[in-house]
Amino acid sequence: MRVFKFGGASVKDAEGIKNVYDVLQKVGYEDVILVVSAMGKTTNALEVVIKNYFDKSAELNSSVQEIKKYHNQILLDLFDDEKHAVFAAINEQFSELEYFLAHNKSPNYNFVYDQVVSFGELISTNILSHYMNFRGIQTQWLDVRNFIKTNANYRDAEVDWETTQQNISKNVPRKQLNITQGFLGADENNFTTTLGREGSDYTAGIFAYCLNAESVTIWKDVPGVMNADPRYFENASLLNQISYREAIELAFYGATVIHPKTLQPLQKKEIPLYVKSFINPLLKGTCVSKGVDLEPQYPCFIVKREQLLISLSSIDFSFIMEENISEIFGLFHEFKIKVNLIQNSAISFSVCVEDKFGNFNDLNAILSKKFKVDYSENVTLYTIRHFTENAAQTVEENKEVLLKQVSRETMQIVTKELN
Repeated sequence: MRVFKFGGASVKDAEGIKNVYDVLQKVGYEDVILVVSAMGKTTNALEVVIKNYFDKSAELNSSVQEIKKYHNQILLDLFDDEKHAVFAAINEQFSELEYFLAHNKSPNYNFVYDQVVSFGELISTNILSHYMNFRGIQTQWLDVRNFIKTNANYRDAEVDWETTQQNISKNVPRKQLNITQGFLGADENNFTTTLGREGSDYTAGIFAYCLNAESVTIWKDVPGVMNADPRYFENASLLNQISYREAIELAFYGATVIHPKTLQPLQKKEIPLYVKSFINPLLKGTCVSKGVDLEPQYPCFIVKREQLLISLSSIDFSFIMEENISEIFGLFHEFKIKVNLIQNSAISFSVCVEDKFGNFNDLNAILSKKFKVDYSENVTLYTIRHFTENAAQTVEENKEVLLKQVSRETMQIVTKELN
Protein backbone atom coordinates (compact mmCIF):
# COMPACT_ATOMS: atom_id res chain seq x y z
CA MET A 1 0.00 0.00 0.00
CA ARG A 2 1.14 3.58 -0.69
CA VAL A 3 0.29 6.59 1.47
CA PHE A 4 -0.14 9.99 -0.21
CA LYS A 5 -0.46 13.24 1.73
CA PHE A 6 -1.94 16.38 0.14
CA GLY A 7 -1.68 19.62 2.14
CA GLY A 8 -3.99 22.63 2.21
CA ALA A 9 -2.25 24.40 -0.69
CA SER A 10 -2.92 21.45 -3.01
CA VAL A 11 -6.70 21.48 -2.34
CA LYS A 12 -7.29 25.22 -1.85
CA ASP A 13 -9.82 25.52 -4.70
CA ALA A 14 -11.67 23.57 -7.39
CA GLU A 15 -8.62 23.56 -9.68
CA GLY A 16 -6.58 22.01 -6.87
CA ILE A 17 -9.15 19.23 -6.38
CA LYS A 18 -9.19 18.55 -10.12
CA ASN A 19 -5.38 18.43 -10.08
CA VAL A 20 -5.41 15.75 -7.34
CA TYR A 21 -7.58 13.67 -9.70
CA ASP A 22 -5.05 14.26 -12.51
CA VAL A 23 -2.12 13.29 -10.26
CA LEU A 24 -3.84 10.02 -9.31
CA GLN A 25 -4.50 9.25 -12.96
CA LYS A 26 -0.76 9.61 -13.65
CA VAL A 27 0.70 7.78 -10.64
CA GLY A 28 -2.05 5.22 -9.91
CA TYR A 29 -4.57 4.98 -7.08
CA GLU A 30 -5.16 1.29 -6.34
CA ASP A 31 -4.04 0.29 -2.86
CA VAL A 32 -3.58 3.96 -1.91
CA ILE A 33 -4.63 5.94 1.16
CA LEU A 34 -4.90 9.71 0.73
CA VAL A 35 -4.29 11.80 3.85
CA VAL A 36 -5.68 15.28 3.23
CA SER A 37 -5.50 18.60 5.10
CA ALA A 38 -8.12 21.34 5.38
CA MET A 39 -8.57 23.44 2.23
CA GLY A 40 -6.34 26.52 1.83
CA LYS A 41 -6.43 28.71 4.93
CA THR A 42 -9.49 27.03 6.49
CA THR A 43 -7.70 26.18 9.75
CA ASN A 44 -6.83 29.87 10.20
CA ALA A 45 -10.44 30.82 9.49
CA LEU A 46 -11.68 28.28 12.06
CA GLU A 47 -9.26 29.77 14.60
CA VAL A 48 -11.06 33.09 14.06
CA VAL A 49 -14.35 31.29 14.77
CA ILE A 50 -12.88 29.98 18.04
CA LYS A 51 -11.69 33.47 19.02
CA ASN A 52 -15.13 34.93 18.29
CA TYR A 53 -16.73 32.09 20.29
CA PHE A 54 -14.65 32.79 23.41
CA ASP A 55 -14.94 36.57 22.99
CA LYS A 56 -18.73 36.14 22.69
CA SER A 57 -18.39 38.28 19.59
CA ALA A 58 -21.33 39.27 17.39
CA GLU A 59 -19.08 38.23 14.49
CA LEU A 60 -19.30 34.52 15.40
CA ASN A 61 -22.08 33.63 12.96
CA SER A 62 -20.62 35.65 10.08
CA SER A 63 -17.17 34.03 10.56
CA VAL A 64 -18.81 30.59 10.20
CA GLN A 65 -20.78 31.76 7.16
CA GLU A 66 -17.56 32.98 5.48
CA ILE A 67 -16.09 29.48 5.69
CA LYS A 68 -19.36 27.99 4.46
CA LYS A 69 -19.42 30.39 1.50
CA TYR A 70 -15.78 29.52 0.59
CA HIS A 71 -16.50 25.78 0.50
CA ASN A 72 -19.83 26.24 -1.26
CA GLN A 73 -18.10 28.11 -4.09
CA ILE A 74 -15.69 25.20 -4.51
CA LEU A 75 -18.67 22.82 -4.67
CA LEU A 76 -20.37 24.96 -7.31
CA ASP A 77 -17.15 24.95 -9.37
CA LEU A 78 -16.83 21.16 -9.12
CA PHE A 79 -20.39 19.87 -9.49
CA ASP A 80 -22.90 20.81 -12.18
CA ASP A 81 -25.98 19.80 -10.20
CA GLU A 82 -26.75 21.48 -6.88
CA LYS A 83 -28.88 18.44 -6.03
CA HIS A 84 -25.72 16.31 -5.89
CA ALA A 85 -25.45 14.49 -2.53
CA VAL A 86 -22.25 16.35 -1.63
CA PHE A 87 -24.16 19.62 -1.03
CA ALA A 88 -26.36 17.98 1.65
CA ALA A 89 -23.34 16.18 3.17
CA ILE A 90 -21.34 19.40 3.58
CA ASN A 91 -24.39 21.27 4.84
CA GLU A 92 -24.83 18.61 7.50
CA GLN A 93 -21.22 19.02 8.65
CA PHE A 94 -21.67 22.78 9.01
CA SER A 95 -24.86 22.10 11.00
CA GLU A 96 -22.80 19.89 13.35
CA LEU A 97 -20.28 22.71 13.80
CA GLU A 98 -23.04 25.23 14.56
CA TYR A 99 -24.67 22.77 16.98
CA PHE A 100 -21.40 22.35 18.88
CA LEU A 101 -20.89 26.13 19.13
CA ALA A 102 -24.45 26.55 20.43
CA HIS A 103 -24.40 23.71 22.98
CA ASN A 104 -20.82 23.24 24.19
CA LYS A 105 -20.41 23.66 27.95
CA SER A 106 -16.64 23.17 28.24
CA PRO A 107 -14.55 26.30 29.03
CA ASN A 108 -11.36 24.43 28.02
CA TYR A 109 -9.85 26.35 25.08
CA ASN A 110 -7.75 23.42 23.84
CA PHE A 111 -10.74 21.06 23.90
CA VAL A 112 -12.91 23.54 21.96
CA TYR A 113 -10.06 24.19 19.53
CA ASP A 114 -9.80 20.53 18.56
CA GLN A 115 -13.54 20.02 18.19
CA VAL A 116 -13.87 23.08 15.93
CA VAL A 117 -10.73 23.00 13.72
CA SER A 118 -11.36 19.32 12.90
CA PHE A 119 -14.23 20.36 10.63
CA GLY A 120 -11.70 21.70 8.11
CA GLU A 121 -10.29 18.23 7.41
CA LEU A 122 -13.66 16.47 7.65
CA ILE A 123 -15.17 18.82 5.05
CA SER A 124 -12.19 18.80 2.64
CA THR A 125 -12.00 14.99 2.55
CA ASN A 126 -15.75 14.71 2.10
CA ILE A 127 -15.63 17.02 -0.92
CA LEU A 128 -12.61 15.21 -2.38
CA SER A 129 -14.20 11.78 -1.93
CA HIS A 130 -17.44 12.85 -3.62
CA TYR A 131 -15.51 14.43 -6.49
CA MET A 132 -13.41 11.32 -7.11
CA ASN A 133 -16.56 9.19 -7.19
CA PHE A 134 -18.17 11.76 -9.53
CA ARG A 135 -15.17 11.43 -11.90
CA GLY A 136 -15.27 7.62 -11.83
CA ILE A 137 -12.65 6.76 -9.17
CA GLN A 138 -14.45 4.80 -6.47
CA THR A 139 -13.29 5.80 -3.00
CA GLN A 140 -13.79 4.79 0.61
CA TRP A 141 -14.07 7.79 2.96
CA LEU A 142 -12.58 6.94 6.34
CA ASP A 143 -13.13 8.93 9.54
CA VAL A 144 -9.59 8.97 10.94
CA ARG A 145 -10.97 9.32 14.48
CA ASN A 146 -12.11 5.68 14.28
CA PHE A 147 -8.51 4.63 13.60
CA ILE A 148 -6.00 6.89 15.38
CA LYS A 149 -6.59 6.79 19.14
CA THR A 150 -4.79 9.18 21.48
CA ASN A 151 -4.72 10.49 25.02
CA ALA A 152 -6.77 13.60 25.93
CA ASN A 153 -3.91 16.08 25.61
CA TYR A 154 -5.86 18.36 23.26
CA ARG A 155 -3.87 20.21 20.55
CA ASP A 156 -0.81 17.98 21.03
CA ALA A 157 -2.19 14.49 21.59
CA GLU A 158 0.01 11.42 21.99
CA VAL A 159 -0.85 8.36 19.93
CA ASP A 160 -1.97 5.11 21.60
CA TRP A 161 0.09 2.97 19.24
CA GLU A 162 -1.26 -0.43 20.27
CA THR A 163 -4.94 0.45 19.75
CA THR A 164 -4.17 2.49 16.62
CA GLN A 165 -2.18 -0.40 15.11
CA GLN A 166 -5.09 -2.81 15.66
CA ASN A 167 -7.66 -0.38 14.24
CA ILE A 168 -5.68 0.40 11.09
CA SER A 169 -4.33 -3.07 10.27
CA LYS A 170 -7.77 -4.71 10.69
CA ASN A 171 -10.10 -2.11 9.25
CA VAL A 172 -8.45 -0.19 6.36
CA PRO A 173 -9.79 -1.67 3.09
CA ARG A 174 -7.22 -2.85 0.54
CA LYS A 175 -7.15 -2.75 -3.27
CA GLN A 176 -8.93 0.61 -3.56
CA LEU A 177 -8.53 4.35 -2.93
CA ASN A 178 -9.11 5.37 0.69
CA ILE A 179 -9.45 9.03 1.70
CA THR A 180 -8.96 10.21 5.29
CA GLN A 181 -8.09 13.29 7.32
CA GLY A 182 -4.68 14.45 8.44
CA PHE A 183 -3.96 16.02 11.86
CA LEU A 184 -6.87 14.38 13.74
CA GLY A 185 -7.43 11.57 16.22
CA ALA A 186 -9.84 10.76 19.05
CA ASP A 187 -9.48 10.09 22.77
CA GLU A 188 -11.05 7.19 24.71
CA ASN A 189 -14.32 9.15 25.02
CA ASN A 190 -14.36 9.71 21.23
CA PHE A 191 -13.77 13.43 21.52
CA THR A 192 -11.66 14.78 18.66
CA THR A 193 -7.98 15.46 19.32
CA THR A 194 -5.27 16.97 17.12
CA LEU A 195 -1.66 15.82 16.73
CA GLY A 196 0.18 19.14 16.95
CA ARG A 197 2.73 20.65 14.61
CA GLU A 198 2.96 19.02 11.15
CA GLY A 199 0.11 16.74 12.23
CA SER A 200 -0.99 15.75 8.71
CA ASP A 201 2.48 14.53 7.74
CA TYR A 202 2.54 12.59 11.02
CA THR A 203 -0.83 11.00 10.18
CA ALA A 204 0.67 9.74 6.92
CA GLY A 205 3.59 8.28 8.88
CA ILE A 206 1.24 6.55 11.35
CA PHE A 207 -0.80 4.89 8.60
CA ALA A 208 2.34 3.84 6.73
CA TYR A 209 3.81 2.26 9.85
CA CYS A 210 0.63 0.39 10.77
CA LEU A 211 0.03 -0.82 7.19
CA ASN A 212 3.68 -1.73 6.49
CA ALA A 213 3.31 0.59 3.50
CA GLU A 214 5.55 0.53 0.46
CA SER A 215 6.15 4.30 0.71
CA VAL A 216 4.83 7.70 1.79
CA THR A 217 4.62 10.60 -0.68
CA ILE A 218 4.09 14.17 0.46
CA TRP A 219 2.84 16.24 -2.49
CA LYS A 220 3.95 19.89 -2.51
CA ASP A 221 4.12 22.87 -4.90
CA VAL A 222 7.93 22.46 -5.14
CA PRO A 223 9.94 19.81 -7.03
CA GLY A 224 11.26 18.31 -3.78
CA VAL A 225 13.56 19.29 -0.91
CA MET A 226 16.06 22.02 -1.83
CA ASN A 227 19.46 22.62 -0.23
CA ALA A 228 18.43 26.22 0.53
CA ASP A 229 15.38 28.46 0.56
CA PRO A 230 15.14 29.94 -2.98
CA ARG A 231 13.85 33.20 -1.45
CA TYR A 232 17.27 33.80 0.11
CA PHE A 233 19.67 31.87 -2.17
CA GLU A 234 19.68 32.26 -5.95
CA ASN A 235 21.23 28.89 -6.80
CA ALA A 236 19.17 26.59 -4.59
CA SER A 237 19.42 22.99 -5.86
CA LEU A 238 17.26 19.90 -5.56
CA LEU A 239 18.42 17.13 -3.22
CA ASN A 240 17.73 13.68 -4.67
CA GLN A 241 18.34 11.66 -1.51
CA ILE A 242 18.45 12.46 2.22
CA SER A 243 18.98 9.89 4.96
CA TYR A 244 16.52 9.75 7.89
CA ARG A 245 19.31 10.94 10.20
CA GLU A 246 20.20 13.89 7.98
CA ALA A 247 16.55 14.92 7.56
CA ILE A 248 16.14 14.94 11.36
CA GLU A 249 19.35 17.00 11.72
CA LEU A 250 18.10 19.53 9.14
CA ALA A 251 14.71 19.76 10.87
CA PHE A 252 16.40 20.30 14.24
CA TYR A 253 18.21 23.35 12.89
CA GLY A 254 14.97 24.76 11.46
CA ALA A 255 14.75 23.50 7.87
CA THR A 256 11.17 22.95 6.73
CA VAL A 257 11.99 19.44 5.55
CA ILE A 258 9.97 16.81 7.40
CA HIS A 259 9.18 16.95 11.12
CA PRO A 260 11.14 14.32 13.12
CA LYS A 261 7.97 12.81 14.61
CA THR A 262 6.83 11.94 11.05
CA LEU A 263 10.15 10.26 10.25
CA GLN A 264 10.51 8.21 13.43
CA PRO A 265 7.82 5.58 12.66
CA LEU A 266 9.01 5.37 9.04
CA GLN A 267 12.64 4.89 10.08
CA LYS A 268 11.69 1.96 12.34
CA LYS A 269 10.39 0.00 9.34
CA GLU A 270 12.67 1.60 6.74
CA ILE A 271 9.70 2.95 4.76
CA PRO A 272 10.91 5.57 2.23
CA LEU A 273 9.33 9.01 2.18
CA TYR A 274 9.16 11.00 -1.07
CA VAL A 275 8.63 14.75 -1.41
CA LYS A 276 7.21 15.38 -4.89
CA SER A 277 5.57 18.10 -6.96
CA PHE A 278 1.81 17.98 -7.47
CA ILE A 279 2.43 20.27 -10.47
CA ASN A 280 4.83 17.80 -12.16
CA PRO A 281 3.99 14.47 -10.48
CA LEU A 282 6.21 12.31 -12.71
CA LEU A 283 9.40 14.08 -11.60
CA LYS A 284 11.48 11.98 -9.19
CA GLY A 285 11.45 14.50 -6.33
CA THR A 286 13.42 13.85 -3.13
CA CYS A 287 13.64 10.51 -1.33
CA VAL A 288 14.17 10.38 2.45
CA SER A 289 15.29 6.86 3.29
CA LYS A 290 18.03 4.60 4.56
CA GLY A 291 21.23 5.23 2.62
CA VAL A 292 23.69 8.02 1.95
CA ASP A 293 23.24 11.15 4.05
CA LEU A 294 22.96 13.50 1.09
CA GLU A 295 22.99 13.16 -2.68
CA PRO A 296 24.26 15.29 -4.30
CA GLN A 297 26.65 16.37 -1.54
CA TYR A 298 25.78 20.08 -1.42
CA PRO A 299 26.09 22.37 1.60
CA CYS A 300 22.59 22.90 3.06
CA PHE A 301 21.63 26.39 4.24
CA ILE A 302 19.03 27.11 6.92
CA VAL A 303 18.09 30.72 7.69
CA LYS A 304 16.39 32.02 10.83
CA ARG A 305 15.65 35.74 10.77
CA GLU A 306 14.56 38.14 13.54
CA GLN A 307 16.70 36.43 16.16
CA LEU A 308 18.12 37.95 19.35
CA LEU A 309 21.79 37.51 20.33
CA ILE A 310 22.21 37.76 24.11
CA SER A 311 25.59 37.83 25.87
CA LEU A 312 25.70 37.39 29.64
CA SER A 313 28.82 37.93 31.72
CA SER A 314 29.37 37.73 35.46
CA ILE A 315 29.40 41.11 37.18
CA ASP A 316 32.24 40.14 39.55
CA PHE A 317 34.34 38.25 36.95
CA SER A 318 33.56 34.90 38.59
CA PHE A 319 33.14 31.81 36.39
CA ILE A 320 29.76 31.06 34.85
CA MET A 321 29.23 27.51 36.12
CA GLU A 322 26.63 24.76 35.68
CA GLU A 323 24.32 26.19 38.35
CA ASN A 324 24.26 29.58 36.55
CA ILE A 325 23.56 27.96 33.19
CA SER A 326 20.83 25.80 34.74
CA GLU A 327 19.16 28.92 36.19
CA ILE A 328 19.44 30.79 32.85
CA PHE A 329 17.86 27.92 30.91
CA GLY A 330 15.10 27.63 33.49
CA LEU A 331 14.26 31.28 32.82
CA PHE A 332 14.34 30.76 29.03
CA HIS A 333 11.83 27.93 29.49
CA GLU A 334 9.62 30.01 31.81
CA PHE A 335 9.53 32.93 29.34
CA LYS A 336 9.01 30.67 26.29
CA ILE A 337 12.22 31.80 24.59
CA LYS A 338 13.67 29.21 22.20
CA VAL A 339 17.44 28.78 22.23
CA ASN A 340 19.00 28.07 18.81
CA LEU A 341 22.73 28.47 19.51
CA ILE A 342 24.92 28.41 22.63
CA GLN A 343 28.53 29.52 23.11
CA ASN A 344 30.28 30.01 26.45
CA SER A 345 33.65 30.93 27.91
CA ALA A 346 34.81 31.12 31.53
CA ILE A 347 33.06 34.39 32.40
CA SER A 348 30.57 34.88 29.55
CA PHE A 349 27.72 33.00 27.97
CA SER A 350 26.16 33.84 24.57
CA VAL A 351 22.91 32.55 23.11
CA CYS A 352 21.03 33.18 19.88
CA VAL A 353 17.32 32.94 20.68
CA GLU A 354 13.87 33.35 19.22
CA ASP A 355 11.58 35.61 21.24
CA LYS A 356 8.36 34.56 19.54
CA PHE A 357 6.11 35.80 22.36
CA GLY A 358 7.89 39.13 23.02
CA ASN A 359 8.96 38.25 26.58
CA PHE A 360 12.60 39.35 26.45
CA ASN A 361 12.15 42.68 28.26
CA ASP A 362 10.65 40.90 31.28
CA LEU A 363 13.41 38.28 31.18
CA ASN A 364 16.10 40.97 30.86
CA ALA A 365 14.86 42.67 34.01
CA ILE A 366 15.51 39.46 35.96
CA LEU A 367 18.82 38.56 34.28
CA SER A 368 20.23 42.08 34.80
CA LYS A 369 20.09 41.63 38.59
CA LYS A 370 22.75 38.89 38.41
CA PHE A 371 24.58 39.39 35.10
CA LYS A 372 25.85 42.08 32.79
CA VAL A 373 23.54 41.71 29.77
CA ASP A 374 24.41 42.81 26.23
CA TYR A 375 22.13 42.04 23.32
CA SER A 376 21.69 42.64 19.60
CA GLU A 377 18.20 42.60 18.13
CA ASN A 378 17.05 41.52 14.67
CA VAL A 379 20.09 39.36 13.88
CA THR A 380 20.05 36.41 11.46
CA LEU A 381 21.21 32.90 12.27
CA TYR A 382 22.60 30.88 9.36
CA THR A 383 23.21 27.17 9.79
CA ILE A 384 25.28 25.39 7.11
CA ARG A 385 25.25 21.60 7.15
CA HIS A 386 28.22 20.04 5.30
CA PHE A 387 29.81 23.48 5.08
CA THR A 388 32.63 24.58 2.81
CA GLU A 389 34.72 27.76 2.87
CA ASN A 390 32.83 29.01 -0.20
CA ALA A 391 29.50 28.39 1.54
CA ALA A 392 30.66 30.37 4.59
CA GLN A 393 31.85 33.24 2.38
CA THR A 394 28.46 33.33 0.64
CA VAL A 395 26.76 33.81 4.01
CA GLU A 396 29.25 36.33 5.42
CA GLU A 397 29.38 38.59 2.36
CA ASN A 398 28.23 42.17 3.12
CA LYS A 399 27.39 41.27 6.71
CA GLU A 400 28.87 41.83 10.15
CA VAL A 401 29.65 38.47 11.76
CA LEU A 402 28.72 38.61 15.46
CA LEU A 403 29.37 34.98 16.34
CA LYS A 404 30.59 31.86 14.57
CA GLN A 405 30.57 28.27 15.76
CA VAL A 406 31.97 25.24 13.92
CA SER A 407 31.52 21.54 14.63
CA ARG A 408 32.46 18.53 12.50
CA GLU A 409 29.61 18.86 9.96
CA THR A 410 27.86 22.09 10.90
CA MET A 411 28.75 25.77 10.91
CA GLN A 412 26.49 28.37 12.54
CA ILE A 413 26.96 32.08 11.93
CA VAL A 414 25.09 34.96 13.58
CA THR A 415 25.13 38.05 11.37
CA LYS A 416 23.80 41.56 11.08
CA GLU A 417 23.32 43.37 7.78
CA LEU A 418 25.86 46.14 7.18
CA ASN A 419 24.25 49.55 6.68
